[in-house]
Amino acid sequence: MKILLETGMKDCSATQVPMDPSTKLSKAPKEKGANERDYRRNIGCLRYLINTWPDLSFCVGVLSRYMQAPKQSHEAALKQVLRYLQGTLTYGLEFKRTHGMKIEGYSDSSLSVDEDDGRSTTGHVYYFANSPITWCSQKQETVALSSCEAEFMAAIEAAKQAIRLQ
Repeated sequence: MKILLETGMKDCSATQVPMDPSTKLSKAPKEKGANERDYRRNIGCLRYLINTWPDLSFCVGVLSRYMQAPKQSHEAALKQVLRYLQGTLTYGLEFKRTHGMKIEGYSDSSLSVDEDDGRSTTGHVYYFANSPITWCSQKQETVALSSCEAEFMAAIEAAKQAIRLQ
């Protein structure tokens, strides 16, 4: 993959997770900055890849929030994603014709993921005949005061997508 070659990570050690679940990123004004040009170029490449790699949606969305002024912690998280790509180059989406071709959808949210504004992240994925056909991961428009409220907002977004699919 071109992105791995350009960043010098072709021979990096691979990993099986795109972003460590305990990673908390913020604008961190006191932290040393990263190379903005390289960071933006890599995020642009990753944004293109999420069209066929749904498992990258969340982490690329989070890293995209810091394109204006990336810091070293953001760059380290980006390198983790690139290491994940190195370890999963043979993965891919599989579309098969099966019996019982129906649409199934799942939604989830995480409360207060963004350290800077306290907004939660919503995500959903829809499958047709056991193959993913649409997915999304984005910040919620308003701040949820509880995990129940965040889940409710996620369910609303998933329901909107289900109506569009029908």
